[in-house]
Amino acid sequence: MRRKLLGGDDVRVGFIGLGAMGQEIVPRLLAGGHEVVGWNRSRDKAEPLIALGMGWADNPKALAEASEVVLSIVTDAKAVEAVALGENGVLAGLSPDAVYADMSTIAPDASRRISDAFRAAGKIMLDAPLSGSPVTLRQGLASIMVGGDKAAMEKAAPVFLSIGPKLTHIGDSGLAVQMKIAINLCLMVEVIVFGEAIALAEKGGVKREVAVDAMLKSVAASPVLGYRGPFILDGNMPDVPLADVTLQQKDMILALDLARKQGSVVPLAAAANEMMNACRGLGIDHRDFVTAFDVYRRLGGDNS
Repeated sequence: MRRKLLGGDDVRVGFIGLGAMGQEIVPRLLAGGHEVVGWNRSRDKAEPLIALGMGWADNPKALAEASEVVLSIVTDAKAVEAVALGENGVLAGLSPDAVYADMSTIAPDASRRISDAFRAAGKIMLDAPLSGSPVTLRQGLASIMVGGDKAAMEKAAPVFLSIGPKLTHIGDSGLAVQMKIAINLCLMVEVIVFGEAIALAEKGGVKREVAVDAMLKSVAASPVLGYRGPFILDGNMPDVPLADVTLQQKDMILALDLARKQGSVVPLAAAANEMMNACRGLGIDHRDFVTAFDVYRRLGGDNS
């Protein structure tokens, strides 16, 4: 007999947004024994996942009607509103005892506005952003933060824990995306200052590969530097970035706007954002954002 949403048993999961993160999350859900149906604006991205056993829905409403837990991870608040509140959106198809969790990184006030629409309809929405990258997802090290009803989080926990082993209830609606923006601020500053430090060492005569190796063995090392740091070595920049400058800067702009609205002081975030602006000015914004190292290198006189 099927038991629903309890004890790690299989769950009918709807997944919206089959980009780079969706391509890693859906296989983990399938491997966890869940039935998964997906939807994406362009079906071609679904084909590899359909081949693995994922079902397909014609729109978010049909997906929600077939699901006990619906997850979405899309580009921005406008995209979340479209899939959640549109004419054939999640809200129109979600049953009152199901759970919708948006994993996108969007502004807290936008997340709360969408959540309020679900609450007014007697339905549940959580903000549940994921901290990690395709690398950490594949390693099984991603963490999920949840804002909103804690009982709903616990109800959907078997699904979340199939994605990553670390699940934290942050607080009320919107607070998980607030925390995600703060974490991303820290991550972006860390990666960019890594480039600053390596450029300083290299300009003084330390070979770049030696500087990177020493940094990754030092007390300054971190998981994100462990897999991103080597990208700055000759020939190591991936053709498909984990997060290009434009995508990562979207999150930095969220942080700067949030700080402006609540009167927080974020000078390091502002400086890091200027380095991403410089990447765009140099035409290297299509690369992973660790390429800010190249801005430091060029400003230091190395144009090779």
